[in-house]
Amino acid sequence: MQSAERKLCLHQQRTYPTGVSMPTKVSQKAVNDRPVIGILTQLVSDEAMKPFGRTYIPSSYVKYIESGGSRVMPIRLTLTTAEYEDIFRKINGLIFIGGAADLETSDFARVAKIFFKLAETANDAGDFFPIWGTCMGMQLLTVLVAGQNLLTKTTAENVAMPLNLTTEAGSSRMFEGFPSELMKALTHKPLTGNFHHYGVEVKNFQENENLQSFFSILSTNVAENGAHFVSTIEGKRYPFYGVQWHPEVNRFQWDSRLNFPHSRQAVQLSSLLAEFFSNEGRRSLHRFDNPEEEASSLIYNYTPVYAANFTGYEQLYFF
Repeated sequence: MQSAERKLCLHQQRTYPTGVSMPTKVSQKAVNDRPVIGILTQLVSDEAMKPFGRTYIPSSYVKYIESGGSRVMPIRLTLTTAEYEDIFRKINGLIFIGGAADLETSDFARVAKIFFKLAETANDAGDFFPIWGTCMGMQLLTVLVAGQNLLTKTTAENVAMPLNLTTEAGSSRMFEGFPSELMKALTHKPLTGNFHHYGVEVKNFQENENLQSFFSILSTNVAENGAHFVSTIEGKRYPFYGVQWHPEVNRFQWDSRLNFPHSRQAVQLSSLLAEFFSNEGRRSLHRFDNPEEEASSLIYNYTPVYAANFTGYEQLYFF
């Protein structure tokens, strides 16, 4: 029976019209289909969380990155510069998450600066390496680029909003290929969850030469106090991206007391952005020296804690 089936398949292959035959040439372009994205652990500031550990990562960020087709490596804040340099050569991208930490003097800021400089140098040498900052992570990117803290009060706490897209958004890498229906919805519907008290006002951004030359503003928003703040940025030369809002909550956080956008288009937005950053990670050819070291470094080695009864998160990883 197997022999007859094989003959039938061969016959069918031979009798397909030439005009509809499938291409057989395999692309040899370098690509990494097993990307590992590092997530810098965040300092615990909430008293209710302190008994569990000094640093943490919400599981929503982990699921967000994994949903885009990448794996996650948690990066602790207690290692040496040499150890961070070694990690950098093995991961394919980095996430600065939200939270509460001093953007200039904290361990979170110190370690982020090490990776930021490594990524700048690597990209300058043609070694592609992307960075993404969410909420405080985006604020940190502006501090690292500006060389100073330009944050002012721009409260948008527990509110979902549309984005005021700029002309640069239409030609951006971040939103490239987004369906026109989604781009329209993004400007009219509350698809982005905001949970912040500070940000960079548009005028302060535009008056800082370092920021103006480094990043393109893709969107802005208006805070509760009327302040006009920058909400989405993209590096002009570097694959560095920042959002003042939280794309991960659209699919992976469910506290009914919080305004997490869960509409079809909010979920689509989150999905496409996760895929976008994973695809950026695929362009990085960094890799671990051996499979055992890789396996022992990934988030799968850690167990999240159920936290919905004392935080706004469902699960948290503590370190």
